[in-house]
Amino acid sequence: MYSSRYTRNMRKTLGGGHEIYGITTLGEKGQAVIPVEARKALKLKTGEKLIVLGMGGDMLALAKLSNLEKFASHLANHLKAVRSIINKKGSK
Repeated sequence: MYSSRYTRNMRKTLGGGHEIYGITTLGEKGQAVIPVEARKALKLKTGEKLIVLGMGGDMLALAKLSNLEKFASHLANHLKAVRSIINKKGSK
């Protein structure tokens, strides 16, 4: 069961198909809720395998295991946008 008390909706379109879906809080058992907008947009289903990638330092990214190659290509092609997001997060 997904609980809205752990997420804050803040879907923001960055352009070029990039989205920020919200903020989530890590629970006592180390679990994080994926915002409903993200689950719908990515067509995530219960039991779907996700890969958790360390992005250096203290960053993580989730991707459908079935789309790992597409995800890697996406990051390589959009590195400037990713760096911009990282810099904005770091300054808060």
